Amino acid sequence: MSTQKQSLSSIGRKVLMALTGFFLMVFLLQHMSINMLSVINADVFNEVSHFMGTNALVQFVLQPVLIFSVFFHFVWGMVLEYQNNQARSIKYAKYSGHANATWMSRNMIISGLAVLAFLVVHFYDFWIPEINTKYIEGDMTGLHPGSNEFRYHEELVDKFANQPIRVILYVIAFFMLSLHLMHGFQSAFQSVGFNHSKYTPIIKKMGNIFAIAVPLGFVFVALYHFIYHPH
Repeated sequence: MSTQKQSLSSIGRKVLMALTGFFLMVFLLQHMSINMLSVINADVFNEVSHFMGTNALVQFVLQPVLIFSVFFHFVWGMVLEYQNNQARSIKYAKYSGHANATWMSRNMIISGLAVLAFLVVHFYDFWIPEINTKYIEGDMTGLHPGSNEFRYHEELVDKFANQPIRVILYVIAFFMLSLHLMHGFQSAFQSVGFNHSKYTPIIKKMGNIFAIAVPLGFVFVALYHFIYHPH
């Protein structure tokens, strides 16, 4: 009975990992799409950013869920990976080629730690200043003082223009995110029981496309503002 409860508990944690993973992947796609607007049309980017930054549902429901999902997914994911490594009778020292797992699946802790470290930097760059402006300084307008112009596009550009070190760190971080998604996308579907000989190869291909296209979109935005908006 105890073993059965532990098994059910383990399955429950993996399902919760998968659900938070799905939520984070949707967020990544949405966030990348909005960032791409900063390249296409600065005014539209400002309007969408202001809506997202002042909408009550986004701020007080989805944002807390996002923060919980980020830290639960990565922290608990690393705990599960560590437990799985400890439980394996055949250690990685005896690993032979790709007989048992891919490089991505064997190094989710490394890629997860790299992505988590990036998120801390990203929060420091964008989220904390925004929270300070809106909820500590009390400015919910999104406008520059004394003007009718939104500040969002200018603040985004400022983070990357003439900032080669930050851009390099972002590129490395999104490369690690791509590796993490290569395994995580398909793994999330398997964790919720979606594993079929006909559809699993399709899901794997979709996962590879997602894992390359979304991080590449973020990298493109950073490089674009670094190259075309020098100070």
